[in-house]
Amino acid sequence: LVRERIPAPHRSISVTTRAPRPGERDGVDYRFVSDEDFERMIASGELLEWEEIFGHRSGTPAEPVREALEAGVDVLLELDVTGARHVREVMPQAVLILLEPPTLEELERRLRSRGTETEERLAARLSKADWELGQRDAFDEVIVNDEAERAADQVAAIIDASPQVGASSEDRDAADKPAKDTAEDTAKETEGPKNP
Repeated sequence: LVRERIPAPHRSISVTTRAPRPGERDGVDYRFVSDEDFERMIASGELLEWEEIFGHRSGTPAEPVREALEAGVDVLLELDVTGARHVREVMPQAVLILLEPPTLEELERRLRSRGTETEERLAARLSKADWELGQRDAFDEVIVNDEAERAADQVAAIIDASPQVGASSEDRDAADKPAKDTAEDTAKETEGPKNP
């Protein structure tokens, strides 16, 4: 929904070692890679951030992000809290937006309706979500995702109000606003907290 509201942001496609969920497409939703390929990407410094979560590893390829920023294109990253913190370390000018569920009960309802989680994985996701929601002070903006259209409007407004991260320091100073790479935590309720 956010991409429908802002002009042509670059959406980073994460790499992951987990198997595709029903309906997910390689190269569109994620790049699905082997453990060996993921290990090679780590060793060669190809990832902006990565972590192990719920039995698999996921990360953000660095080069497409850098290329988009150098071309003056905004970049939208969908990350969990830990991934967002890693991005902040390497790109301090990033604007971090936390999407949080209205309640943990509603998050659980949404995760259950997805039908992809075992009880054990659901409990782990909910435990992590509880921790992530306690990290809200690490974010520049917090939006409650109780209604998808309204939340998307709010995210788009934040992105629109922020100059692009790749702008020169003079451009950023002239704009007198925070910079704009958007690392977006996806404790998004349709998918629950996830690693990219």
